[in-house]
Amino acid sequence: MNSTDVFAAFVEVVAESLDEPATKGADLARRAYLSRCHLTRVVTAAMGESPSAFRRRVLLERAAYRLLAEDVGVLDLAIDAGYGSHEAFTRAFSRAYGMSPREWRREPSRRFFLAAPSGVHFHPPAGLRLPARKEARGMDVLVRMVEHHVWLTGELIERGSRLDAATLDRPIELSVEGIDDDVSIRYLLDRLVWQEEMWLASVADRPFQVPDCEQPVTTPISELRTRHADAGSRFVALVTALNEEGRFDESFVDTTCEPPRVFTYGGMVAHVLTFAAHRRSLLIGAFYTAGITDLGFGDPMHFVADGTPS
Repeated sequence: MNSTDVFAAFVEVVAESLDEPATKGADLARRAYLSRCHLTRVVTAAMGESPSAFRRRVLLERAAYRLLAEDVGVLDLAIDAGYGSHEAFTRAFSRAYGMSPREWRREPSRRFFLAAPSGVHFHPPAGLRLPARKEARGMDVLVRMVEHHVWLTGELIERGSRLDAATLDRPIELSVEGIDDDVSIRYLLDRLVWQEEMWLASVADRPFQVPDCEQPVTTPISELRTRHADAGSRFVALVTALNEEGRFDESFVDTTCEPPRVFTYGGMVAHVLTFAAHRRSLLIGAFYTAGITDLGFGDPMHFVADGTPS
């Protein structure tokens, strides 16, 4: 277990033990499956505080927050923070915040964070807030969402290859009025792929024949896999370039519309993600009905954070 893993394990056990005021440093080490000496050495080096000092500070921050947000007696807060008496808690609180708990409570606009080298603080109502591991701009997150969309679409196509034609073409009963009427697994997979192809053609001012929605979809899964491998990678590359060059607010003329219309690149990406999320959710449910459940809910949360599937 490297120092990053030790730090993560320690923060997790501290968060889990906030409502256990009698917890000691040895208890934290045991829960993190580490010796107390090793935990103390690594955490102190990484966070600038010993494990015990870190936990005491977080509990004081929680007490300071609760003084502002809850109608709880000071003695109750003292006990919850691990202090044996009102007096001991008041002394510790006054040293940390420069005033007594009662004085603090009269100023409801105060910030309860205490200075900490690690940047880890109590986060209401009962968690911890960790600093960002790296700078992430809003549009960087958008790129990650597009990467997740393309990855998950590929996984959905792969799951579709496990199904027979009858299951692929079975109508999906749950739908939204006015969006993709009379849908099936094959229909939605096909729609996800040609949505990528259509917008790639539009921004490149190339012709694209929008499929006739009145006609049944018969596209083989093998063809969708090949087309998505090409269009998906090109769509990610396009969005990445737009982000790096700061061009999301630029406009382009979509000549696939009649009459042609003007859209921004950012608006186009938002459109793709919005409607794709609806279709992917329907597919997740349809696959679940068909007995394929290994994609979970298709949630992008973990993928956006660290690149791992949900």
